[in-house]
Amino acid sequence: MADDFHRMTPGGKPRARAFGIAFDGEPGHFNAITDVPGVAVGYATLISGEGALAVGKGPVRTGVTAILPRPRADLAVPVFAGVFSQNGNGELTGSHIIEETGAFDFPVTITNTHSCGVTRDATLSWMHRIAPAALDGAWGLPVAAETYDGFLNDINGHHVGAGDVFAALDTAAGGPVEEGSVGGGTGMIAFGFKAGSGTASRVVEWSGRRYTLGTFVQANFGKRHNFAIRGERVGEELAEPAMREGTAFAEKGSIIGIVATDAPFLPHQLKRLARRVPLGVAATGGFGYHSSGDIFLAFSTANAEAARGERGRLLEAAFIPDVDIDPFFDAVVRTTEEAILNAMIANEDMTGRDGNFVPALPKVWLKRKFGRRNAG
Repeated sequence: MADDFHRMTPGGKPRARAFGIAFDGEPGHFNAITDVPGVAVGYATLISGEGALAVGKGPVRTGVTAILPRPRADLAVPVFAGVFSQNGNGELTGSHIIEETGAFDFPVTITNTHSCGVTRDATLSWMHRIAPAALDGAWGLPVAAETYDGFLNDINGHHVGAGDVFAALDTAAGGPVEEGSVGGGTGMIAFGFKAGSGTASRVVEWSGRRYTLGTFVQANFGKRHNFAIRGERVGEELAEPAMREGTAFAEKGSIIGIVATDAPFLPHQLKRLARRVPLGVAATGGFGYHSSGDIFLAFSTANAEAARGERGRLLEAAFIPDVDIDPFFDAVVRTTEEAILNAMIANEDMTGRDGNFVPALPKVWLKRKFGRRNAG
């Protein structure tokens, strides 16, 4: 059954491993960020309308993704965290307090650029509904991130509402995760192909223990000629199928990466993990260009008591020594690379506003290129 999860999404879409693409390391049971115990993912996907853009009416190709770092009952308990911006042409709210205190609480949301404020504010409303004590007499600074989907979506129509955010948060669950054009990734593009939401995980053994590290990406970056799969530059042989531009394509690509682990790390170590996400992005041909918002967050679900804190009490936190962190760096790079490819491969062609068309990465080509190579 685990092999089925590794090859297919819950909706029956192929993942990278379905085409014989070989990856390093041992994946978790679902090969997803939800292999980290307590982490959940939910989506609200908005697709409607065809034809010419009418701001406020559509066409709509967008949504919101919610990632819960802890079970609902414990969402007010902070998680130790670190952030890293490879190229800051984007937004991830709450980053300043993470830099200051090395932690955050509440869910993470990812959406389109012009809906980031909506998802942030709606997260506060949702938290007040499910855990009012967490906000009574206090304040909250949720993490909300974005990438730009204006080539396919009526981004200035502000179609993501609080109800959509509530739906993503309410339906967030563990287990296998849908990928491709879902949630915040609905209208996203990578290397001139349809992309969006993707995930992967690895098991890391240390000192007789088995830990899990998972990465979730909202992939919306890259130039076609730079595209690479497992170290092989393939973009030049993929000039077709091409995008069709009813309106000019603006270079506004970005990638958000969320890394979760149950391994005990301190904030400075989690920042080090976040710094390794760009290496996985580079493995697919992403080079952090000027207009790209390449922003990454890593958090650990361990050390809950220390992260919660208590006045007047000396707290203790366990952590893996820095000298032993390299296998976790490997896991970050490997899960990021695979998550990006999953986001692209679990996809279909999409036409959006003004007839703008983005093709899916061709499945026949993938089977010919990698299936034969890895057969037998």
